[in-house]
Order: sequence, then C-alpha cells, then structure tokens
Amino acid sequence: MSELDELFQPQVTTASGQREQPFDKEAWAQKKQELRQWTYETIDTATAAIAQNGEQFQHYLDVQSRFDLYSVANALLIFAQRPDATRIADFDSWKEQGVYIRRKESGFYILEPGEEYKREDGSTAISYNPKKMFDVAQTTAPKKESPIYPDDRTRIKALMDRSPVTITIGDALPAEVHALYQPDTRNIVIRHGLGASDIFRALAQELAHAEIDRGHNDYSRSHYNFQAYCAAYMLCKKFGVETASFRFGQVHERLKELEPQHIRAELTVMKDAAHDISRRIHRMLAQQRQQQPNRSDSIR
Repeated sequence: MSELDELFQPQVTTASGQREQPFDKEAWAQKKQELRQWTYETIDTATAAIAQNGEQFQHYLDVQSRFDLYSVANALLIFAQRPDATRIADFDSWKEQGVYIRRKESGFYILEPGEEYKREDGSTAISYNPKKMFDVAQTTAPKKESPIYPDDRTRIKALMDRSPVTITIGDALPAEVHALYQPDTRNIVIRHGLGASDIFRALAQELAHAEIDRGHNDYSRSHYNFQAYCAAYMLCKKFGVETASFRFGQVHERLKELEPQHIRAELTVMKDAAHDISRRIHRMLAQQRQQQPNRSDSIR
C-alpha cells in the first residue's frame, strides 16, 4: 500500500466488530484535506510539466482523447498517475459489474464534485473530493477487444453531421492548405481531391475553429490555431485516423508563459471543442447502428 493510499484508508474494525482505535473525526478530516491538497498540487505539477515538454503534452492529449467526458483537471490526474488507463471506475462500480480489483493493485485519484459552500465574499462554490479509481487493467475484467472504427466514408459523414457552419468543396485555397474556416462568412472550404485521412484531419481542425468561434465577436484564427490543432489531434486519436503528421516537438510558446490555472483554461478550450464535435459524431454513428437492422429487414 502506498503512502498516498494510507492517507485515505477507512477505519478498520476487529472480528468482534469493535474499533481498534476510537474514531478521530478531526484526524480523518485532516487526512482528507491532505489528500485533497495532494491532488491540487499534482494537477499543478502535471500542468507545468506538459507546458514545457512536447512529448509529455502529446501524452496528455492522448489521455484527454480517451477521457473526453472528464475535466482537464481529472485528465491531468490520470496522466500523472495512470497514463495508460483506458477505462476507469471506483471499487463499488466495478463490483456492481461483477468485476473485482486484483490483489496488490493500488488505486489512483481523481476529483468529484461535493457540496456547495459559501465563500467569504458571499459567492457560491463547489467543493471537490478525491475519489479512488482503478483502471480496467487492474481488475478481473476480460481484456477488451481492439476498437472497431467506422469506414472512411462513414467517419467523414459523421464528422460533417450537424456542422454549425456550411461546408463546401473548392480549389481556390492557398497552397498547402487542405481546408479553411472563414469566420466572416461562417463556412469551411475543403480542397478538392484529398484522401480520406487528409479530409478528416483538415476538416476536424477547421470545425474546431468553428466551435471555438461560437460566442466571439472578433475571432482570431492565429490566436486559436494551436487549440484547434490539438482538438483535431484528439479527434483523430479517438476515431482511428492516422496521427503521424501531427507534430508536438515544441509546445506553443504562449503556454510556457502562463500560470497553471491559465494553461488549464487553454486546455479546456481544446477539450471542449473536441468533445462537442465528438458528441455529434457519436450521435450520428449511433443512429446509423439503429437503422442497420431495419435495412436488413427490408431486404428480406
């Protein structure tokens, strides 16, 4: 058992049901506070680390792409403690599925919302509590088969589904530009004749621009180029599109100058854009799966 785990162990009882030691509420609260503080410090440390190292930054994006429903802070906690995690749950949730934690496995922590409280200035805030999680690889669950991705045509169709802007095909784009989002006209132009993977990568990046542009009166492509690029990378990772052309040898210089909380704000922009697009893709793919049995029935 790690020192971190020992901070958050429940009170042990004897076989007769008697407590080995009297329950000390203050000590218990202190341990919880220490663990909470450790998670906050870990988030800040991980934030600073990925902002200084392109390889670490890319690893964080890999984690966030797998856990797009999780906040940036929790993705950073997973990155710092269990970067190869693929599916996580707490002890009770695994047990409800008939799955158990393997012996000698140590959990890791994320934060979950707790109760609301009043700040000294009268504003309302939410407290966050550490929650121990386990990855599927730490359990008795059978190994999950490799994901099956949709074919190229279906994947691109899903990416375009319910787009917030008009998408057209054209040949008048600047050299080496595969697609372009134009904020003034709220439309995306894709270069004619691209291969499927190039279409997905380019369109994902420009759709990310369109998502980020929502709510902006004077949108600056140059300011959000890196965020849109990262969102496109996460979408490609999530839906099985080749990512070898993405380069993170150097993290955007602007991130290196920011405080951790401001870096996380930039990461949230990337994550939210990717998540909004991913949600539309999943919706369209789910609808298609529901329709497939009906098509086979009609053929018969």
